[in-house]
Amino acid sequence: MSLIDDIDREIIEVLKRNSRTPYTTIAKKLGLSEAAVRKRVSKLLKQGVIKRFTIEYALQNEIKAVVLVKTSPQVPVFKTSKEIANLQGVDHVYEITGEYDVLAVIRANNVLALDSIINSIRNIDGVSDTNTMIILNIRL
Repeated sequence: MSLIDDIDREIIEVLKRNSRTPYTTIAKKLGLSEAAVRKRVSKLLKQGVIKRFTIEYALQNEIKAVVLVKTSPQVPVFKTSKEIANLQGVDHVYEITGEYDVLAVIRANNVLALDSIINSIRNIDGVSDTNTMIILNIRL
């Protein structure tokens, strides 16, 4: 049995685009009461479907990049990804499948700061290779 239904998915979709959307606005859009939306969001939080409400910010002249990380077999991927997640300037860390084991989204005020974060990632025990791509545009 699925933890969430189609209405929950619609609520998540609205909150994904703007986590500050008032429950009354979501309720009108979905034809529900504000209390029903509040209950559903509370349930999604308790179940761990929604982990947190956050903001997406963009500072002027800020540089964002994706760093793909290969790990060595001697060090568990979760240990490496946890260390990466603790670095200043790292926004998100994902353990992934494929040629690389970890994907990190990083941000910095300039190229030198970006390079410093990348070097910090490279110096973590278990990191065997990285591939960095600078993000040019964000559409969502």
